[in-house]
Amino acid sequence: MRGQSVCRKHGGASPQARAAAKRRQLEADAYRLLADLDVTPVGDPLAALLKLGGQVIAWQEATARLVNELESIRYRAGNGTEQLRAEVALFERATDRACSVLATIARLNIDERLTIVSERQAEAVIGAVEAALAAAGVSGDQAVEGRQAAARHLRLVEAS
Repeated sequence: MRGQSVCRKHGGASPQARAAAKRRQLEADAYRLLADLDVTPVGDPLAALLKLGGQVIAWQEATARLVNELESIRYRAGNGTEQLRAEVALFERATDRACSVLATIARLNIDERLTIVSERQAEAVIGAVEAALAAAGVSGDQAVEGRQAAARHLRLVEAS
């Protein structure tokens, strides 16, 4: 049977075997889909992790809204057994995932690292402006005007 290593007579027709086969088929389809994607390497892993943190929190909040809209978190299946709603399981997984990502962000001190990166970039830009002014032989009031013009330009770039 498709997605299984056993035939119908040897257990392939059982509900749990069918469910497992369906899960394996969906996973295989997902892997094929991922293989076809044009993946770009992450240039800034710290910023990417912060973005992921935002997405994880948004997903957790979306699942919380789903749970809040439920009239009951349980229901009775056709065979009479009590079942937990899928929305509740999604919310639990989303909450666990959010906790994990946020703990990783906190453990890595990402805000502090990004601040250090920004400071180094600023130092590099200042150094480049100073080197350009010196190479052009600009000094005194003209050098001050050049630094002020560079600062105005960088503020415009930062604002956009």
